[in-house]
Amino acid sequence: MIIFQNVSLQGDNKLILENISFAVNPGDKIALSGRSGSGKSSIIKLIIGALIPTGGRILYNHAPITAANIADIRSAIAYIPQEPLLGAASVRESLLLPFSFKVHQKNRPTESRLVNVLEALQLPAAIMDQHSSQVSGGEKQRLAIARALLLNKKIFLADEITSALDTQSKEAVINCLMTPGHTVISVSHDPDWIARCNRVITVEHGTIRKEK
Repeated sequence: MIIFQNVSLQGDNKLILENISFAVNPGDKIALSGRSGSGKSSIIKLIIGALIPTGGRILYNHAPITAANIADIRSAIAYIPQEPLLGAASVRESLLLPFSFKVHQKNRPTESRLVNVLEALQLPAAIMDQHSSQVSGGEKQRLAIARALLLNKKIFLADEITSALDTQSKEAVINCLMTPGHTVISVSHDPDWIARCNRVITVEHGTIRKEK
């Protein structure tokens, strides 16, 4: 569970968020909606500790998010930005890099597991032999999702995750992420994506205008 309690964020002599309060329950699929610059992406960045609130607090599993526990929180969460970074390596190396660390070594995926996850996201197995710099923006988004799924992440934070996808690829992403075992918090203007969310929070001028 993630809880925002009267969270405010000040930056560059401007109030970005003011007294934001809401709770995210396990299994929620939340779309953050609103105009550009309203503070939606800042909410995502606050959860992963990329920004620090100037007022209020954020709880993860009932404990305040602090510098002491942010690494543990990041290990449980997949953050998928609009333009993911895959690194200067082949796609295969990028997908397998996290499994070179001791904490993930026992869960290194088999070749069949890699292929199955890629195919579920409408990506061919042959893409693993390409260099990361050669893949398109939409492919990078899906590869970032694939890496998170291989790591068995359960919480996904996404910023315009379908912005560079065609209809078929978008449907594949929706089917992979919008499952009962996943919690998803996303910034999106995509009506197809929003239609699959059980909650829509509209952010306007740094405050929550409405929720449905």
